[in-house]
Amino acid sequence: MQPTEPKISPINVVFVVFVMGAILFAGVSGRMQEAADASIAAAKGAVTLAIGLIGIMALWLGFVRVLEAGGMMRQLARLVRPLMVRLFPDVPAEHPAMSAMILNISANMLGLGNAATPFGIKAMVELNRLNPLPGVATNAMCLFLAINTSSVALLPLGVMGVRAAAGSTRPFEMFVPTLVATLASTFVGVLVASWWGRRDAAYREQVAQTQPVDAGPESNVADDEASEPEYAHLVGDPGTIGKRLAIAGLLLLGAAAVYQAVTADSLPDFLKNRFASYWLMPVLIFLIFSYGLARGVRIYEAVTEGAKQGFDIAVRIIPFLVAILVAIRMFRASGAMELLTSILNPVTRLIGMPGEVLPMALVRPLSGSGAFGVMAELVEAAPDSYTAYVASTLMGSTETTFYVLAVYFGAVGVSRIRHALLAGLCADVTGVVVASLTCRMLWTGDFN
Repeated sequence: MQPTEPKISPINVVFVVFVMGAILFAGVSGRMQEAADASIAAAKGAVTLAIGLIGIMALWLGFVRVLEAGGMMRQLARLVRPLMVRLFPDVPAEHPAMSAMILNISANMLGLGNAATPFGIKAMVELNRLNPLPGVATNAMCLFLAINTSSVALLPLGVMGVRAAAGSTRPFEMFVPTLVATLASTFVGVLVASWWGRRDAAYREQVAQTQPVDAGPESNVADDEASEPEYAHLVGDPGTIGKRLAIAGLLLLGAAAVYQAVTADSLPDFLKNRFASYWLMPVLIFLIFSYGLARGVRIYEAVTEGAKQGFDIAVRIIPFLVAILVAIRMFRASGAMELLTSILNPVTRLIGMPGEVLPMALVRPLSGSGAFGVMAELVEAAPDSYTAYVASTLMGSTETTFYVLAVYFGAVGVSRIRHALLAGLCADVTGVVVASLTCRMLWTGDFN
C-alpha cells in the first residue's frame, strides 16, 4: 500500500495567511513601512525572548531533575494514573511523560507560568520518545497541548496582581468566572482533540505502516527499574542529617510565614497579595530542595544537569519563535487586526464583551505580552469597571495558543501539528464566550 500523502500543516496555512495577508493589507492601507519595520523588530524580539527563556528553562528543568532523581515524578504518575491512562491510552502509565504533564498542568492551575513552560516542554520531549512518526504530532501531543492551552485556572496570579496594584477594591472577583470559563474551555479542548484523534484514519494508517501491530507488553513498560540508572549518579544515601535538615528547613519556613502573617496589617492582605504574589514561587523552590535533601539527591549536580537540557531545548526553539512572532507582528502592524476588530464588535457585544476588550481577545492567542498590555491599560484606567472585570477574566481564561504551539512543537522538531491548532482555538473561543457570559451574569454594578 502506498503511504498516504502528508497533509498541509495548519500552522503552515496560518503562517502564510498572516504574512501574505499583512503585506496585501498594508499595501491597501498605506502601512507598508509599519509592516516592514514590524518584521525586523519581531525577528529581533523573538531572539531576545528566546534568550530570556533560556535562563528560565535552564533553572526550572534543573529543578525538575531534582524531582526526577528523587522519584517524585513516578510517584505523581501513580497518584493520578487512573485519569491519565484514560486520557492518554498511548502513553505507558509510569512513563516520565505522565509525571511531566502532571507538573505542567498543576503549575498552570496555580498560575505559575514560568514553571509551567519548562514542565510542558519536558513532557513534549518525553512524548516524542514514543512518537512513531518523527516530525508528526501524536494524538497524545495534541491532547496535551489542548489541555495546556485551556488549563483550569485556580490562581491567575499575574492578573490578580495587576488588579491589586491598580487599586481595585475587588482584585480577586474574577476568580469565579475564570474558573468557570477554564473548566468549559478544557472540556471542549479535550473533547475536540480526543474526537479528532480517533477519527484520523490517515494517521493511524501511517502509524500501522511504521511499527508492528502488536508491539508486545515490554514496549509499554517504563517501570522504576528501567528508569533508575539514568539518575543513579545523582542519588546517594540521604542519611539522618539530610532528612533532619529538610524537616528543620520546613519548620523554619513555616514559622517565618506565620510571623509575617501575624505582623501583617491583615491576614487576608498577606495571603492574597504578598503570599500569592511573592512567596509562592520561592516556597515551591524550597519544597523541591527539601524533597531532594530528604531523598538523598545531589541537588547541585541535578540542577546543573537539568539546566544543560533546558539550554539545549531553548536554543532549538528560536527558529520557530522567529517565524510565528514575525507573522503576528506584521498582521497587527498592517492594520488588519483593527479591521477584524471593527467587524466582530457588533457580535461580541451580544455576549457581554465591551468593544474595548475585543482587541485583547483577538490578540491573546497570538501574543501574551500584547494581550497583557491591553488588559493592564484597561485595568489601570478603571480598575473596578465592568470593562476591566471582563478583560482580566479573559486574560486568565485564555492562552497564547500560537506561541505555545510554536514553542512546544519547536522543542521536539514537529512540523505537522495535525489537529492541535483546531483543538486549541476551539478551547480559546469557548473560554472567551463562557468568560464573557459568566461576567455578565455575575456582575452587580453598572455596565460601563
